[in-house]
Amino acid sequence: MSDLAPIPDGPDSELLARVRARTPARILTGRAGGSYRTATWLELRADHAAARDAARDGIDLERDFGRAFLDRWDVFEVATRAGSKDEYLLRPDLGRALRDDAKRTIAERREQGVDVQIVLGDGLSAAALVAQAPKLVPAIADEVAASGLSLGRPFFVRNCRVGVMNDVGDVLAPAVVVLLIGERPGLATAESLSAYLAHRPGAGDDDSRRNLVSNVHARGVPIDQAAARVVHLAARMIAAGESGVAIKETWTPAPAAPRRSLDGTS
Repeated sequence: MSDLAPIPDGPDSELLARVRARTPARILTGRAGGSYRTATWLELRADHAAARDAARDGIDLERDFGRAFLDRWDVFEVATRAGSKDEYLLRPDLGRALRDDAKRTIAERREQGVDVQIVLGDGLSAAALVAQAPKLVPAIADEVAASGLSLGRPFFVRNCRVGVMNDVGDVLAPAVVVLLIGERPGLATAESLSAYLAHRPGAGDDDSRRNLVSNVHARGVPIDQAAARVVHLAARMIAAGESGVAIKETWTPAPAAPRRSLDGTS
C-alpha cells in the first residue's frame, strides 16, 4: 500500500502498467480505505498458496519431466537420508547426506572424474526444478561442450539440500559439481532456481567453498545467461583449483540495446 497521491491517469493507466512490468514487486497498488484493493489481496493469497505448494509438493520424474528428457540424459532418482517431506523440512541435516544405497547407485551409473557433474535437486521448490531444468540442462551441456570440458549426465536427488554436493564429490570426484536446486519460494515467484557450484567438494565443506548463480526464472536470470555464467564459473574454478570466496564471478553479458525510458524517450 502507499499513501502517495493517486496518479491522474488512474490505476489502469499505461504508465502504471509499464512501471509494474519492470518489477515483480507490488508497487503503486492503490488502496480501498485502509486496506488493499480486493484484486491485490486475492493476488497475494494466490501467490502465498503457490509458495506453500512449491515447498510441499514432490516430483514425479516421468510426469513432470517427460520420457524424452529422462531418456536423453539417462536421469535416475536417488534420495537423501530425509525419508519424507516432513522430515526434510524439520531436519535439514538429513537432506545434506545421501543414503548408502544412493551412493552405490551413483557410483555404478555415473562416470568418475568428469570436469562438470550436474545434479538435480528438488530443494524447497519442486516447481522451480520442473520449470527450469528441462531447458537449463541442455543449455549448460552446450556451453560445456563449447568450452572443451567433459560433462557428467545429471541425476535427481529427492529431498535435497545444498550440502549433498559434498557426498557427490566424495563418490564421483568431479572437478566441479553443479547442483540445480529449487529456491525457497517467495511471493514474487515459486519457480526460481539456483545453480550452486563447488570445486572438488568433499566431507566437511561449507558455503564458503561454494559459488551461486541464483534467481533463474522467467522474470529473473534467463536460461542462456544462467548457462553461460555457470560454465564460465566452472572453467575458472578448474583453472584456479579452488572455489567459493576465492573465486569472484567475472562474466559479463553482451551489451544490450538501449532501453527506452518510461516516458517513451531513449
